[in-house]
Amino acid sequence: MNTPELPSPDSASSLPVASPDRRRFVATGGAALAGLALGAAFARAQNTTAPAATPSATPGAAPMDVLFGCPLNTDGTYALPPLPYAYNALEPSIDEQTMHLHHDIHFAGYMKGLNAALAKLADLRTGGEYPQIGYWENQLAFNGSGYFLHNVFFQNMAPAGSTTASTDLQFSFSKNFGVFANFQSQFTAAATAVEGSGWAILGWQPFGQKLVILQAEKHQNLTQWGVIPVLALDVWEHAYYLKYQNKRADYIKAWWNVVNWDNVTQRLAAARTLGAA
Repeated sequence: MNTPELPSPDSASSLPVASPDRRRFVATGGAALAGLALGAAFARAQNTTAPAATPSATPGAAPMDVLFGCPLNTDGTYALPPLPYAYNALEPSIDEQTMHLHHDIHFAGYMKGLNAALAKLADLRTGGEYPQIGYWENQLAFNGSGYFLHNVFFQNMAPAGSTTASTDLQFSFSKNFGVFANFQSQFTAAATAVEGSGWAILGWQPFGQKLVILQAEKHQNLTQWGVIPVLALDVWEHAYYLKYQNKRADYIKAWWNVVNWDNVTQRLAAARTLGAA
């Protein structure tokens, strides 16, 4: 099979804008996926003596660390990983001020909300009564999914032109979408069409052994159970409004310039190993 040629980043604007038995795989899959990621991180915390480093994307890293490497403090609470690049490294696609606000305020907010929800639920278990259990479970799903997806999002980016898609990744796009342009146009359309706040996600579907493109509303809604994100684009307004105002499509076009294809390749390779015979 011929592998597709990747278009230059500026060619994104010329791509067409393209726009599932949901009874079985819908609703709150994002919360379940975040639970898997956060549970794996918590298990590692039991022998931790210092705050964990930024999740590694180095060759040879264990698949679970590549996919679910959320840093932890010594007490098992979740920590905020530093950016893997300078705050201005993604300019002009994403400006420095937005990166500070997005990482230091919004990402940190999901971390704090996740820790608060876990602490409150622990208190409720101690007391043996569960007033407002629905609220705290919602907070756990919302903040846990937001924390996990932001870990993926920031690692999924790199300075413009610093990475290219591997041969294996190009073959995967060809096999699952026909050509790279088909993947890019569907992903762009999904991101553009998210209602309100949410995400576009390229994920590996273990039960179907294929790549799928999903939308997520908020962080935890409209996703599929078990699908592992390998590329995530945040389309909440806090990700782009300072520079692009209400022009989400312009933000998405610029974001293609800073995709970290090395990270996507490594995540896909790691996802394929989970559950493999």
